[in-house]
Amino acid sequence: MDAGSVVSSATKSQSRSPLLQRKKSRENLDRFIPNRSAMDFDYAHYMLTSDPKKGKENPITSSPSREAYQKRLAETFNMNRTRILAFKNKPPTPIDTIVTDCSSVQQSKPVKARRYIPQTSERTLDAPDLQDDYYLNLLDWGSSNVLAIALGDTVYLWDAAVGNTSELVTVDEEIGPVTSVKWAPDGRHIAVGLNNSDVQLWDSASNKLLRTMRGCHESRVGSLDWNNHILTTGGMDGRIVNNDVRIRSHVVETYSGHHQEVCGLKWSASGQHLASGGNDNLLHIWDRSTASVNSPTQWLHRLEDHTAAVKALAWCPFQSNLLASGGGGGDKCIKFWNTHTGACLNSVDTGSQVCALLWNQNERELLSSHGFSQNQLTLWKYPSMVKMAELTGHTSRVLFMAQSPDGCTVASAAGDETLRFWNVFGSPAVAKAAPKAASQPFAHINRIR
Repeated sequence: MDAGSVVSSATKSQSRSPLLQRKKSRENLDRFIPNRSAMDFDYAHYMLTSDPKKGKENPITSSPSREAYQKRLAETFNMNRTRILAFKNKPPTPIDTIVTDCSSVQQSKPVKARRYIPQTSERTLDAPDLQDDYYLNLLDWGSSNVLAIALGDTVYLWDAAVGNTSELVTVDEEIGPVTSVKWAPDGRHIAVGLNNSDVQLWDSASNKLLRTMRGCHESRVGSLDWNNHILTTGGMDGRIVNNDVRIRSHVVETYSGHHQEVCGLKWSASGQHLASGGNDNLLHIWDRSTASVNSPTQWLHRLEDHTAAVKALAWCPFQSNLLASGGGGGDKCIKFWNTHTGACLNSVDTGSQVCALLWNQNERELLSSHGFSQNQLTLWKYPSMVKMAELTGHTSRVLFMAQSPDGCTVASAAGDETLRFWNVFGSPAVAKAAPKAASQPFAHINRIR
């Protein structure tokens, strides 16, 4: 080979070399690389040999059996190929019964509307001479929809149905002022605790004094609660006494455990357990089945977690063994208790003195009233204890709260000598009838007297 030919071949190879270089993947967009494993050669051969144009121009001689075979082969190929990457019509409509069932399930769970909580009181009444005393209990709302409030030496009744106010009793200055009031379950009779340690029972329908119970305590009676025909009283002497109002010797059981004034008393819904709170920072749970009149009853649980007076007590309406308690200014906490075990389930620092507690009867919510510094009512979501609303308007600590029989409205009384009504718990889905008294606790009082 001569040099010229070598040079020319080298030149040709150099001129062709750029074309032989592999292009980058991003530049290689116009290349088609066949995939032989995916090719259907039989179908391709059939389509080539059965082209109508070719058939017309160059007819192929065939036998009837060959034509039948080709026809059957074409049907087979067409049927199979329609399943590969082919656009389909819309999917078939689901069966009607299934749609109906799903819609019925969705309709069975309607979306619950968010409840509106008014931030202001719907009504405000003057309450002159209301004692600004944390340890007393001067407000209660009876099952007959009548509110009782003690102002100084006088107990007033406000009929919520008609808005009328009447005077029940004005006690003498020697035995007054009134230190506690509590309606009996029948909504007609009311107990009135006095500063001189007496407890009076009144018939609100006739404004008649039925009896006066003496000797239960040595000083004022600041807390009261009913358990059917048993009236439980708590005094400044630290004693708790169960009084059977049907009999002459009314003292039937005593509870001794507090060292200072008993300012909170609350029976459970079953009437089996009693919660008591005192100025000694103690919270006791008592079991009625172990109560005794001959000797001081031993408490079921003695709870010492609060660091201030325990006045606010509320049994949960949807969980029988759950109790909420509130501490005074040195504690400021709401605590939740399992009364079966005595365990503290949760503690929430509210930032201010806890004066009263009320559960919502229709929802899992808790309402608390407070003292300094905001003097507010706070609505909590249970069990998360997220604040749902804060109701302000009182200018002094909100010492007392009471709930209407239907569970919707709350009355609050404060040291500013006002009584305010709040539609905080909304309207129940189904109106609940007023609870009926389990018995008539005063049936034998006239005979006794």
